[in-house]
Amino acid sequence: MSDTRPAPLTGLKIVEISAFVAAPLGSMTLAQLGADVIRIDPIGGNIDANRWPISDDGTSIYWASLNKGKRSVTLDLKSEEGQKIATDLIAEAGTLITNLPARGWLSYENLKQHREDLVMLRLGGWHDGSPAVDYTVNAASGFPTITGDDEHPVNNAVPAWDVAAGLYISNGIMAAELDRRSSGKGQEITLALSDVMLATVGNLGYIAEVQATGKTRGALGNGLYGAYGQSFECSDGRQVMVAVISNKHWRGLGKATGLSEKLEMIGPLLDVDLNTEGGRFEAREAIDAVVRPWFATHTAADAEEALKAAGVLVGGFQSFEELVTTDPRCSLENPLFSEIDQPGVGRVLAPRVPLRFDGTPVADAKAAPQLGGDSEAVLGSPRLLGRPAKA
Repeated sequence: MSDTRPAPLTGLKIVEISAFVAAPLGSMTLAQLGADVIRIDPIGGNIDANRWPISDDGTSIYWASLNKGKRSVTLDLKSEEGQKIATDLIAEAGTLITNLPARGWLSYENLKQHREDLVMLRLGGWHDGSPAVDYTVNAASGFPTITGDDEHPVNNAVPAWDVAAGLYISNGIMAAELDRRSSGKGQEITLALSDVMLATVGNLGYIAEVQATGKTRGALGNGLYGAYGQSFECSDGRQVMVAVISNKHWRGLGKATGLSEKLEMIGPLLDVDLNTEGGRFEAREAIDAVVRPWFATHTAADAEEALKAAGVLVGGFQSFEELVTTDPRCSLENPLFSEIDQPGVGRVLAPRVPLRFDGTPVADAKAAPQLGGDSEAVLGSPRLLGRPAKA
């Protein structure tokens, strides 16, 4: 057992009725911080219960990875009895996270009748109530048109809006919990996946850029907008990513490559100030042309070593397999990780919540439950309102 500190949300109880990424990630983040999260699924599992990737015996690695540290209950949510049991669980917990349509028995108005200070967070697709998933929201964001380096939009493989929404969910629940503790009142919180996207597009300046200048940037491949950054192929066929943000990085690039004098010639030739990020961005193609041959005569490892020694930001591209099998940052050497025995999957590395409090991580990671594996224990609890304990 590693040296960890007590989880700060111990004592907070949450019911989750959801599927896919954002809501499960949000509630798992709270569970990793100590909350007791009970996930309710239909009997046989929700739509995401068997989602790929899967293990050799058919267990969803995806589902297990997003539900670590929770308890799992399955109910017939189409029946009155199942809805009654779920309602009692929600009322006892006092907090609900869902991305299902909040109508009928699952509406805030109905649930509030069973718990006056109920906190309920509901995630939707578009802000008008129409459905959406990460990849359809991302298609409208503008980012696919500047991803890649040709005329075809490229959707990101990372479900960025789901991930951001999950973290908004955990923040929203904690904010509402703090408010409830001071005011004694609950509330319904709504969050649209599309608004997560739009807020991010706005916060990063893309909306104001269009309004202020009438235009925005185009596709840059692996180039870095507004500063100098580029990927380079090395002599061993591997590629590295270089980012030059500060003047120190710029000087380091010249020092590491031995090309300082040639790089200094670019500024006067193009009439740009290479001591500014904008100037280096304007001169990016000329800089590429000067330094690219140097990378072509060095292996990726040698290039990384030389650039890091000179204080340049550099990182090698690697596959998931390489990340897991050869990178010490993805191992027990990193305090982020502990090992768990995940039923149906095996013994695997599992990340804790990546926050450290006074330099100490919070609790070791816990395995995800088996679907419905906690039904008897949870539903037999004498604390469950309106339901006697099982003999």
